Amino acid sequence: MSRRMSIDDFRHEALDEVSSTNTIAIARARAGDPGLLWITANRQSDGRGRRGRPWVSEPGNLYSSLLLIDPAPQQAIGTLPLVVSLAVHAAISRVLPPGAPPAEVKWPNDVMIERRKTSGILLEAERVGDRLALAIGIGINIRHRPELSQYPVTSLAENGADIGPQQFFAHLFAAMAEYLAIWDEGRAVAEIVDRWRAVACGLGEKITVNLPDRSISGIFSGIDDKGLLLLDRGAEGIQAIAAGDVFFG
Repeated sequence: MSRRMSIDDFRHEALDEVSSTNTIAIARARAGDPGLLWITANRQSDGRGRRGRPWVSEPGNLYSSLLLIDPAPQQAIGTLPLVVSLAVHAAISRVLPPGAPPAEVKWPNDVMIERRKTSGILLEAERVGDRLALAIGIGINIRHRPELSQYPVTSLAENGADIGPQQFFAHLFAAMAEYLAIWDEGRAVAEIVDRWRAVACGLGEKITVNLPDRSISGIFSGIDDKGLLLLDRGAEGIQAIAAGDVFFG
């Protein structure tokens, strides 16, 4: 992608039931799709979240994936989750009624309402020939809130949003085009980071970060200019973390 994209550059393929929208998106990439393709489904039979966790996918919620091909230079790809979370945050904020609790973002890309998870975002990459294919899976709890053992959850309906999956997707479709254009293939990372910090959840609070091999605690000091979490561990100094599950308190 060599020019600044617009909403008209994106395409949408609506399906009924699929194994997972990310699986379909990657299959489209293998078949030569040029990207900027949205896949949505009414239901997933094999939805998945981070670390291979199952993602319950009954009708009434949004199940979607966006396929991007070579969206930015390699050094900027790490900030793409921030872009995605800002787009999801914007779409959710636009449908919440006046007086509803505000949406916030928990690092790196979970959108929360009153510290309850409303969405799941999973980025999966595959090298297809000389191209990098990225499937950005986004699930939104609209009418249902599948119980998760790791986090408290909520739905948009529980927060007063009277909207269906297709109507919500229209907001997400527009917001993602907007934030990818702002990101500008990674050339405007600084602006994305500033916008993310403005809606971040838990700044200055004690958190625990579960890493693959251990858990560490400290004060959430924000993110650096590359989107890494900054954990203040007191006498041990500031630790930058690239990936992990964050828990408050």
